[in-house]
Amino acid sequence: MSNLELGLWSFPVLLLLIFLRMPIGLAMLVVGFCGSWMVGGSTLMILAKLKSETYTTFSSYSLSIVPLFLLMGQFATLGGMSQSLFKAAEVWMGHRKGGVAMAAVGACAGFGAICGSSLATAATMGQVALPELRRYGYSGALASGTLAAGGTLGILIPPSVILVIYAILTEQNIAKLFVAAFIPGILAAIGYMLTISIYVRLRPGSAGIRERVPYRERFIALGEVWPVLVIFILVVGGIYGGWFTPTEGAAVGAAGTGLIALVNGGMNWRTFSESILATASATAMIFLIVLGAGIYNGFLALTQVPQEAAAWVTDQGFAPMMVLIIILVFYLLMGCVMDSLSMILLTIPIFYPIVIQLDFGMSVEDFSIWFGILALIVVEVGLITPPVGMNLFIINSMAKREIPIRETFTGVLPFVASDLLRVVVLVAFPILTLGLLRVF
Repeated sequence: MSNLELGLWSFPVLLLLIFLRMPIGLAMLVVGFCGSWMVGGSTLMILAKLKSETYTTFSSYSLSIVPLFLLMGQFATLGGMSQSLFKAAEVWMGHRKGGVAMAAVGACAGFGAICGSSLATAATMGQVALPELRRYGYSGALASGTLAAGGTLGILIPPSVILVIYAILTEQNIAKLFVAAFIPGILAAIGYMLTISIYVRLRPGSAGIRERVPYRERFIALGEVWPVLVIFILVVGGIYGGWFTPTEGAAVGAAGTGLIALVNGGMNWRTFSESILATASATAMIFLIVLGAGIYNGFLALTQVPQEAAAWVTDQGFAPMMVLIIILVFYLLMGCVMDSLSMILLTIPIFYPIVIQLDFGMSVEDFSIWFGILALIVVEVGLITPPVGMNLFIINSMAKREIPIRETFTGVLPFVASDLLRVVVLVAFPILTLGLLRVF
């Protein structure tokens, strides 16, 4: 078997290990290790690479942003920011048709601005909003589907852990990727709210209406979200204003949310310890996947799979847009069975060299940013696509068996349609993604 054939056969072997419930990071590590052993004919090369890859990967200054953003999300939850966001959105929008569900989407968008994780956003907002949605007569399908979809805003609206990983893989500017994600993130939230509006008109019995709240109470509730605005302006504004780097901004955000949690009474020694442990656990999982992907992608480089794939696509004379669409469809299908971080780490080293050689009529930097946002959005759809959409299971588990998983699956489908429509719009009009870069 040639090295190229060995590289191609590694894909079904990797998928088989994943389907057998081996952790994805470990599966990539095992396949990459064994494949490199077979290519080199000895363990010396791969053992040396394992030693050097581990050090060079985990000593990266850029990667330190990941635990800091995760810790910021943990502290934001302790500080009661999720409750204040949802309450403010609810009193302003709850009296409309589907208003409480729209408020949940708005709160998810706001919380996503201070939490870089989709799963954390879904879990946190699910605890806050799901009981309220059920109390006001929202069907199980609409309630769980809304929160599962709203949770995906956590990885799209800056700051985003996955955008950081993409920036490191493709050597792009993290701050510029954050800027480019703003308009797609806002479009996502608006699209979800329009989906809810259409849904409740087609199925009037799926949602109740909250009583109208006096404007005095609305402004009081709005005033309680000031910590979120302060942290967001401090972190994101500081990064864009050049006051500090993204990593320093993440540290400032973690310290700020921790201080707010302490002042609000949500922080004590027990909750602080739990936050640190939860952050360490999530970081360890992410770093294991990063290491596994590094070893596996190193093996693919030895077999020349990325280079041969790029050369084959170039020789076929495919239109650049056709290649892009094929890759996005692949992401959509694989997102049904793999988590978003693993998809990015596994595929970007293969797909990026292919698409970067194609002519899309824009600079390499602009294309890299545009492609990264598109890939992130399509991978994000995988979080709410059956059968392995992680957000679906997180929200469904919070319903304590009151909502069958089948209802959650059907309830999220309109939001998947909204996401797909948004992808089409962003592919057709790259200026929506790149427009803010011209300003900043």
